[in-house]
Amino acid sequence: MAKKNNEKEQICSFCGKNADTSRRIIAGPGVFICDHCVDVCKGILDEENQQLSTEFSGEIPTPKDIKDHLDQYVIGQEQAKKTLSVAIYNHYKRIANPSRKPDDIVIEKSNVLLIGPTGSGKTLLARTIAQKMKVPFALADATTLTEAGYVGEDVENILLKLIQNAGGNIASAERGIIYIDEIDKIARKGENASITRDVSGEGVQQALLKIIEGTIASVPPQGGRKHPNQEMINIDTSNILFICGGAFVGLDKTIETRVAENPMGFGADIKLKKDRNLQELFDHLGPDDLIKFGMIPEFIGRLPITVALDELVRDDLMRILTEPRNAIVKQFQASLGIDKVDLIFEDDSIEAIAELAIKQNTGARGLRAIVEKLMIDIMFDIPSIKGKKQVVITKDVVNKTIKPEILLLDKKTA
Repeated sequence: MAKKNNEKEQICSFCGKNADTSRRIIAGPGVFICDHCVDVCKGILDEENQQLSTEFSGEIPTPKDIKDHLDQYVIGQEQAKKTLSVAIYNHYKRIANPSRKPDDIVIEKSNVLLIGPTGSGKTLLARTIAQKMKVPFALADATTLTEAGYVGEDVENILLKLIQNAGGNIASAERGIIYIDEIDKIARKGENASITRDVSGEGVQQALLKIIEGTIASVPPQGGRKHPNQEMINIDTSNILFICGGAFVGLDKTIETRVAENPMGFGADIKLKKDRNLQELFDHLGPDDLIKFGMIPEFIGRLPITVALDELVRDDLMRILTEPRNAIVKQFQASLGIDKVDLIFEDDSIEAIAELAIKQNTGARGLRAIVEKLMIDIMFDIPSIKGKKQVVITKDVVNKTIKPEILLLDKKTA
């Protein structure tokens, strides 16, 4: 809209300039914007689009760089971190070098399947990789998903979480990472196809196939169910990396039985268990083992990279408590440090906490809950006590033989 007779009343809603000082003012419903502000906005949008289109066209972290980053947060699982680092590097190298000619070789996306006991670090691995690559990350639980038309959550809602975590930026979300946990819980109820509907098992696997492989998905902007005439967000999933994880309880026995030289012989399973850890055992994992578990062949085909994680032992759990950059012990020390508390965990207390986690069979996931419960009384009393303080956590404190004491350092010399 060009300047008119009432141009003196037209003031840019952004910079406050009136029509006299601007070459052109554009009017909207109750607002105005001048030509200068339009140019500034265009420059911002052009800069954003340039950043989005070149985000992975430059330096992509090498597999060694990715693993070094994982080492700061994830203890153990050396082979898993190495395999995952290579997979991530190849995935984003593929995005940075797309096929431009019709006769170019098309490199297909390689999604990842993580197999490991609960608390072994599957979710942490996926989240830490997204942090390193500086891409949006979304976490979903396969147990909440159902086929379209049934009570539960549509599979497209996973994509909505990614879009939301990308701040609504579709281009950024299309290069993100989605981790679907408890994927083993959507195994069909038996190896043979069922006549009855299996809406949270095989049906969900079927529903996930397209978005995992790569498609233009229509996502309801408010989540929930799709409705006719509803506006949809379109997102291309071709470059979204899907990492699926699950414990797959019992899968190790299936593999043991298959690889044993004499599975019916007395003591064959015992020999295998003594000589192999989970990592070595899952090196023999084949698609047929997963099909026998209840995953459909088409779904397994969309997850060509399988990464096995070992069960964490006591030494691993002790290191997890103290070594990573965001280790649980360091977090509590930093938190209580704000209240002028010198928090000390003795070595035998760290070992006792690790032993408790093993007894509870919770892996690393249970460590924080154990320490939280241990510290609750201290954290309740500390804010009311003035001055510098010291708290020492011993093995007896962890085992609840004695209560932790709060020592006042300021009064030691008194």
